[in-house]
Amino acid sequence: MRRSLGISEPEPAELDVTRMRRRHLKAVMAIERQVYPRPWSPSLFLSEMSEMNNRAYLVARLGRDVVGYGGVICYGDEAHVTTIAVDPAHHRRKIGTRLMFELLSEAIAMGARAVSLEVRMSNWGAQRMYGRFGFRPVGVRKGYYQETGEDALVMWVDDVHSRQYKRVLDDIIADVPDGVGPA
Repeated sequence: MRRSLGISEPEPAELDVTRMRRRHLKAVMAIERQVYPRPWSPSLFLSEMSEMNNRAYLVARLGRDVVGYGGVICYGDEAHVTTIAVDPAHHRRKIGTRLMFELLSEAIAMGARAVSLEVRMSNWGAQRMYGRFGFRPVGVRKGYYQETGEDALVMWVDDVHSRQYKRVLDDIIADVPDGVGPA
């Protein structure tokens, strides 16, 4: 069957990761409500986004659609990933990997030498992804997630400013599909 001239299939959109803006909040909140039993408020996101000296909040977009977001805060030489989420309709496409790559790059740019995060004990997929980035378990916060009483696994990665860690990041990002990695 021949296609008529002038009709073509659209190119798949490339993932674009940029700073979170107020205009992204509606879409961010839609994802937030899907993935977290106790979502952050829009005002909390706005407050975090306003602190640009030591925080970076990012959105991942496919075309005009926000499909994920994340945030990191840096105090001195330590950083902490405060949040990261991907729209469930876009899971398993390495969008979370790209977001984590960008958050760690931001943390390094802000002077971090180590980065920490908390993750639900039951979230094995996220723990595996964090492990690929060199995060290792260092402790447990009992009952951290108040809405369910679930414990949080505290994970940490050191020496993120080193050349060796840059190679880790380069290897990870080289492994994401075309259109998801940085341009």
